[in-house]
Order: sequence, then C-alpha cells, then structure tokens
Amino acid sequence: MRRYLILEDGTSFAGTGFGAQTVSTGELVLQTAMTGYQGVITDKVNTGKIIAFANPLIGTVGINRDDYESIDPAIKGVVVSTLARVPGHPASKMSLDQYLQNRKIPGISGIDTRALMRHMNSNKPQKASIVDADDEHAFDQLRALVLPHNQVQMVSTEKPYPSPATGRNIVVVDFGLKHSLLRSFAVRHCNLTIVPANSTAADILALSPDGVVLTDGPGDPADVAYAEKMVQGLQSELPLLAIGLGHQIFARANGAVTYRKNHEDHGINIPVREIATGRVDITTQNHSYGVDPTTVQNDKLLVTHENVLDHSIEGLRHRLYPAFSVQFQPEGAPGSNDAEHVIDEFMELIDAFGERSGKEL
Repeated sequence: MRRYLILEDGTSFAGTGFGAQTVSTGELVLQTAMTGYQGVITDKVNTGKIIAFANPLIGTVGINRDDYESIDPAIKGVVVSTLARVPGHPASKMSLDQYLQNRKIPGISGIDTRALMRHMNSNKPQKASIVDADDEHAFDQLRALVLPHNQVQMVSTEKPYPSPATGRNIVVVDFGLKHSLLRSFAVRHCNLTIVPANSTAADILALSPDGVVLTDGPGDPADVAYAEKMVQGLQSELPLLAIGLGHQIFARANGAVTYRKNHEDHGINIPVREIATGRVDITTQNHSYGVDPTTVQNDKLLVTHENVLDHSIEGLRHRLYPAFSVQFQPEGAPGSNDAEHVIDEFMELIDAFGERSGKEL
C-alpha cells in the first residue's frame, strides 16, 4: 500500500506501508544503531517518536522474547529503507510487520533514509506523520498538532512494585524503565523496588534503601521539574546513580541548565571519555537534551565524562554527596557492554557507604 512520510517543513517521502495502516504523528528521531531494533522500538525513551533507522535493512531477525525493553511500546511509527518481510533467525517468534500490526503501530519502507538523514541533520527537530496522502490537508493537520509534554507520566508506573531478590536494597525511580536495567541489577543480586516518577524523597527513604537509581526516560527534563526536589532530598542521605533523563534531572537539581542539542545522540556507537583516566567506552545513548557546561556549579558538581565527538557532558559527580550520573546507558542493550562498570562502581559506592554508616548489606 502506497503511504507517505511527511514533515512539518513541507517535505514528503513516498514509500510502502507495513505494520498497522493507521495515521500517526510524532517527533521524528534518527536512530543510528545498526543492530537491536527490537530494543529501540520497545524502549520507553522513544515514547511519542517516529523512529527512522539508518541501517538499510531492518527486520531480518524478527521479534524474539528476550529483547523487549518494555511490554507495551509507545512509539508512533517506524521508518526503514528496506524491510525484511520474512525473518531468518531461529529465535524469532514473529516478523516485525506482524508485531507492529499487533501493536497498532504504522511503518513505512522504501524511504531513502540517507536523504532523510541529510535533510534532518541540516534542519531543526521536526514533527512527522505517516499518512495515506501527502495533500495540504495532511500538512495542515501535522503543523497544528501540539505534541504532549507529559511523556514521563505516560510511561512511569502508577504504583510501587517489587522485583525481589536477596542482597542490596535498591529503589529505582521509573522515568521510563528498561528491562535490561533490571536485569543488570538482578545479576548483581539486588532487591529492587520500582517507584513512580512523582515519588517524594520521604516516600523513598521510608523504604530504607541502600541506594537509589534514577532511570532514563522520554522528553524534556524541564517537564519533570517536580523530581528535582526529590533528588535534593535524597543525594545527601544515601548513594544515588542517575542515568539519561535522570542525569539531566540530577544536574538541574544542583543548579545546572539543560538545553536541546542541535545534533542529538540516538545510537549504540558513541564514544565517551572518562576525564580522570582517559578511558574511552563505546556507549548506547538515546537523548535529545544535554547539560550546559557553562552552568555547572563547580562547588557542587564535577564533570567526570565527556562525549569524544562533540565534547558535551556525559557524566557528573557531586563533590559533597555520594551521588553521580551518566548521560549514556551503562547496561547497553542494544549495544556494547563497555560501560557496565558504572553499575559496578555504584555497587562499590553502596558498600563503602554502608561500611561508613555501620549498615550491614
């Protein structure tokens, strides 16, 4: 079926529809990951996004039971150059086409994604739609639509729930939780309690955690300003690790300012340097916002990591409290596991803090 990807600046790309034959609108995101499309599609960080994949062939391994990052994906569409209609991997349970049909998510193939990416790299972020006709009415509807600013509330858990184990007691604040992050803590024998994004510091401290994790999530950190007070109430009390959107919230809670990046980071091959050691990790990232280095208050925060490509901030540590953050996703999935040592460092911080406070872990 002939369908169109249209952009709010008036650009149109013709292709062939797959997945659900619905009309859908969202912010267009360019994803450079060459593998792991199932994880990308089900990652809650991509809530409300239409994802255009750089990989020229998508769908070869189908959909399997192990690579979900959430049960219910919240993306608005998938854009590919070539779609593999019949997956060739033995672990596949269904094709990508079937999966998107089941989830009522539209896709479009046959798009010149190289031309699309060149166009997007020279323009500001744009709304896009997958439609049946690229007439003026479709463009008017696209331009008139106001995208939501409550993506975190849309994907965060409404009530606390446990992921039981025996070991360190960790509270995970859900801004857009990935299953792979839970797996990373599970293999380290952590007892997890997942709580909503709007939890207060008092709510979390009442659970007597050994440490707190702020997860990655979708949207503008300014839309989650209510979480800054929670961070301020926790960071002096116990070890805290903030990831992705959590990193941006942590920075804002300590006086820094966040901004929309001109060249966003959505991929699995982004090099990050640890400033103190010079170590470079190849990281997975999925974000549109960064922390303005000119606003980092040196009496509060130390910059620990930088992006090798554009020198943007990739990590922070509090100078007084046992709290630190990274912009990248240390669990990878999809992508390299280079940065998993960040989670091990958090475990070490928890143990050292417990020894100083006399707690048994």
